[in-house]
Amino acid sequence: MADWHRFRDPTLARHLVAEIKAIATRPWAIMEVCGGQTHAILRHGLDQLLPEGVELIHGPGCPVCVTPVEIIDHALAIAATPDVIFCTFGDMLRVPGSLSDLQRVKAGGGDVRILYSPLDALNLARENPSRRVVFFAIGFETTAPAHALALRQAARESLSNFSMLVSLVRVPPALTALLEEPGHRVQAILAAGHVCSVMGLQEYPVIAERYRVPVIVTGFEPIDLLLGIRQAIAQLETGHCELENAYGRAVEADGNPLARAVIETVFEECDREWRGMGRISQSGWAIRTSYQAHDAVLQFPRKFTECRDQSVCRSGEVLRGRMKPTECQAFGTTCTPRTPLGATMVSHEGACAAYYHAGRVQTQSQLEVRREPSS
Repeated sequence: MADWHRFRDPTLARHLVAEIKAIATRPWAIMEVCGGQTHAILRHGLDQLLPEGVELIHGPGCPVCVTPVEIIDHALAIAATPDVIFCTFGDMLRVPGSLSDLQRVKAGGGDVRILYSPLDALNLARENPSRRVVFFAIGFETTAPAHALALRQAARESLSNFSMLVSLVRVPPALTALLEEPGHRVQAILAAGHVCSVMGLQEYPVIAERYRVPVIVTGFEPIDLLLGIRQAIAQLETGHCELENAYGRAVEADGNPLARAVIETVFEECDREWRGMGRISQSGWAIRTSYQAHDAVLQFPRKFTECRDQSVCRSGEVLRGRMKPTECQAFGTTCTPRTPLGATMVSHEGACAAYYHAGRVQTQSQLEVRREPSS
C-alpha cells in the first residue's frame, strides 16, 4: 500500500480511536499548533471521533493570521507606490489591514503580483531593472530558508532594486507566551512536524519540562494526528511531560542543518508583534545589517498612522485557543470567506476558514443553548 493511503487507512484510524478511548479516563485539552493540522482535523472529522471530554484547542499556527495590522498597513503603502512591483503569496491578498487589503490596492492600480516563491521575485527584479520589486516574506520556520536564499542571492548579484518586507515568526516563543498566560487550558501540545523538520527538536524539551505539558511532534495526515493524540493522552494519564517525535519519517533531532545555517546567515532573532497576541520576545526574524540594502523596512520607511483591527472580529481569542470560531457572533454571518472580517477567515490555514469549509456553521440559537449553564 502506498504511504499516502497508509496514513489515511480507515482501519488503522478506527484502531487508534479505540485505543484513545480505552486510555482516556478524564477530560483533556490538547492544542494542535499548526493551521494545516487544524484543517486536517476538521476535514476528516477527527475531533468528532474522540471520546467525550477530550478537546482539541486550535493554536496560532497560521503565519498569515498572526501578521499584525501594522505590517499589513505598511505592505499596503508600499504596494501603492507607483514604481513598485509588490509580490506576495496568494493567501495574503485579502487579509484586512486597518482600512483596506492588497486586493483593493491591486484593483486601484497597484502592481500586486501573486508568486509561489521569493526566488520568482528575483527574476522579476532582473527583468525590470527600472522598477523596485518587493517581496512580502510571511511564514514560520518552514518558509524562512527560501526567503534567506533569495536575499543571499540578491546580495551576491547586487540587485539593488530587490527588497523584502519581512514578517517571519518562530513557533517556540509563541508557545511559551501562550503557556505563560493566566488561565490557559492547554494540557498537551501537538507540535508542527514541518517546522521541526527544519529547526529540529532542541527547543521543545524545555517547554515540556517547564510548563509540565507533553509535546508530541506530528504530521498532517489523519493517522499522524491520531497517533499524536494517543501519545499525548498516554503521557497525561501517567503524569509524564516529555517531548516525543511521532513524525520520525520527516523529522530528525537536529532538523535540517543546511537550512538552519542559511537562516542564521541572513536573519537574526528579534521581538515580533503577533496579531491577537501582542509583542513576543525573540519570536521573529529580522534581516541582518549585512543584508540591509535589501530590507524594505529601510527602503520604504513607514509613515506613522493609527492601526486598528476590526472591532467585531475575535480572531485574537481564536488564535490563542480561548474560543472556537463558532463562538464568535460574526462567524458564518457577517464574517465568511467571501466577506472576511479577520485573517483567520481569509487564510487557507486559518481556524475560522477550516470550520466554515468543514460545515461547522452553527446558528446563534444553537450557540445560546450551548452557553446556558447546566442545571
